[in-house]
Amino acid sequence: MNKLQLFFLLRKNTKLSEKRNPMFEANQYGKYFGYLMVGVLVIEFIALGTFFGWIAATDADDANLIFYIVPFLLIFDFFFRFMTQQTPLMLVKPYLLTPISKYAAIDCFLIQQMLDAGNLVWMTIFLPYTFIVWCGGITFWAALGMLFLLHLMVVVNSQWYLLVRTLVNQSIWWWALPAAFYGVLVLPFLLLPDGMLDPVLDFIGDMFKKHGSLWWVFLGTAAMFFVLFAITRRLQMRLIYDEISKNEKTNLKHVSEFSALNRFGQIGEYLKLEIKSTMRNKAIRSRFIQGICFITFFSLMIAFTNIYNSEFERNFWCFYAFVFFGSVNLTKVMCPEGNYIDLLMVHEENILTLLRAKYYYYCAVLLLPLLFTLVPVFTGKFSFLMVLTYLFTTTGPVYCGLFQMAIYNKTTLPLNDKITGKNQMENKWQIIVSMVTMFGPIITTKILHVLFGADVAYTILLIIGLSMTLAEPVWMRSIYRRMMKRRYDNLDGFHSTR
Repeated sequence: MNKLQLFFLLRKNTKLSEKRNPMFEANQYGKYFGYLMVGVLVIEFIALGTFFGWIAATDADDANLIFYIVPFLLIFDFFFRFMTQQTPLMLVKPYLLTPISKYAAIDCFLIQQMLDAGNLVWMTIFLPYTFIVWCGGITFWAALGMLFLLHLMVVVNSQWYLLVRTLVNQSIWWWALPAAFYGVLVLPFLLLPDGMLDPVLDFIGDMFKKHGSLWWVFLGTAAMFFVLFAITRRLQMRLIYDEISKNEKTNLKHVSEFSALNRFGQIGEYLKLEIKSTMRNKAIRSRFIQGICFITFFSLMIAFTNIYNSEFERNFWCFYAFVFFGSVNLTKVMCPEGNYIDLLMVHEENILTLLRAKYYYYCAVLLLPLLFTLVPVFTGKFSFLMVLTYLFTTTGPVYCGLFQMAIYNKTTLPLNDKITGKNQMENKWQIIVSMVTMFGPIITTKILHVLFGADVAYTILLIIGLSMTLAEPVWMRSIYRRMMKRRYDNLDGFHSTR
């Protein structure tokens, strides 16, 4: 079997493994929702590419305008891949005991990642742009070369993602690599005044115009691709060798007892469980790290730039900072506990205590976004009343809605499940609740703002949020009672999906 035949065989096996997954049918709701979101995104991208192409062809008279925007698109592309794309190391593990060459399988999966349809999403921006600038006067071959160069940059970004993702899976400290790289690119725009930044940008632009060309940039990008491909390939092969030889490093770690929580009795024990799950579970830990990175990035961008300066955008990002941790974790509430749900059923109201511990834990987690959003407050972009409103809106109505999923979730989630897995939604209620909790408060704020003004709108929502936060014992016990009515149906679901 040659490598081409192996490539198509592995591709076919990957598709079949997705269809044979027990959650394939239940995940159809998430797939339809994903198609809808991609359709909306494609329309927005086409409009964005047309807008920039029109500027480049008329006002700016510079066909290379897109290259000033591409770095920001690539940063977004890099972080978005963490939610959708697996590494070849994850995909090749099922073939370790087969007679297939492990190195050939790694090569096939690396090539498959390069040819992934997700890399073509950005063509919805690049194609309209190059078509308009071609109509604006550049030659056909120049437009075609520009299109190939832009796509090559996306492919290089995919190799950079694979390298970082593989390293991060080995040690959390490798997050310093992308943090340092993107910090060097972004922080000067956020921290340096225009008087210092403009001369540097003008110098770089003049050097590129006088001494550079698209062909030299193309060759440099191609060389970067081969270097990253070779490094990623070698790294994947070394890790596969470690997997085969069971060459694992075991480090003795000090296990904290969190003795300060002992005073809270059984709730304190469940709080310890939540904290240790966040520290040890790769999926939950990855979501927390990504949340901190996103919230920090957007808080600094809003605080020190004029991006997202409209009222709606500021409200959305302020609320998003608080709702992120709950929306990505609490939609699957009780799914990890499905692994040992039988033990929780032994004592009366055990699950009620667990749910309350989860609620207290995720309320405490909101101290992190509260600290981050104080930066825009100090720069005058957010009001302190708005921050408090969205904080208590999250602890009240939003968490009340998200904890309803404890009634309907009945799919066991592996304790070390990867966030890069494709089965992110197990039932339609997860999608509906997630969308309502994400956009419902924003829409309500907008309506109240139009009717009564900003301060009155925030005050009304703050009162509602505080009321529902204080009423937590009432609605949490209601959730527990409804959950117990469905306990046998839920137990069957948890057992069948272990």
